[in-house]
Amino acid sequence: MRNNEKTIPLTPRLRAAADWVPSGARLCDVGTDHAFLPAALVLEGRIPSAIASDIRHGPLERAQATLARYGLTDRVQTRLCPGLEAIQPGEADAVSICGMGGEMILHILEAAPWTREGVRLILQPQRSQPELRRWLWDHGYRIEAEKVICEGPRWYTLLLAEGGAQTMPPDPLAERTAVGAAAGARGIPAFFAREERSPAGAAEPFGAGGRTPRGSVGGEPSSDGLD
Repeated sequence: MRNNEKTIPLTPRLRAAADWVPSGARLCDVGTDHAFLPAALVLEGRIPSAIASDIRHGPLERAQATLARYGLTDRVQTRLCPGLEAIQPGEADAVSICGMGGEMILHILEAAPWTREGVRLILQPQRSQPELRRWLWDHGYRIEAEKVICEGPRWYTLLLAEGGAQTMPPDPLAERTAVGAAAGARGIPAFFAREERSPAGAAEPFGAGGRTPRGSVGGEPSSDGLD
């Protein structure tokens, strides 16, 4: 099968992440599950190759099935490992970590300090976003851009980060106010557009009024990490 014979439609969240992967990048997709993101980018000709990692055998087998289906087994490597543990410095200059809790993401980055050196980070925390922002600030990363994406009944925030000093501290209250104002300007409901879960599992967006409706979203969630 030639690469141009098929494409992989991505969910809005994965498409937003894909748009931040530079042309020609060496991508590592952490918690890849079906490997849809790296496979789609290779099929589109955006990147020549990629690494797809996951902590569990099942998701990695699904990734391998995707790669076999699209004839990409020689273009996308799969690695069984927690986070970036089996990725060596210099193997990737772009790293995507989507669909995990913010604390899990920060632990993955903490174990891979080489990500502060010329590596583009595409992060989509499911929760604990203030903790992730604070950790990035404290450990030599800067947030270059953000996106708020609607997928099904939920809103998700994606962060684009790289090594370097922040220009302003990630104050949670200021963050919520700023995001709420920006969201309102773009026609997004006026609450802080991300999901936080209470111990009972209810969705609790920060900001003004109400709760994010619960329900299924398109695509498969990332499986790397236990949260």
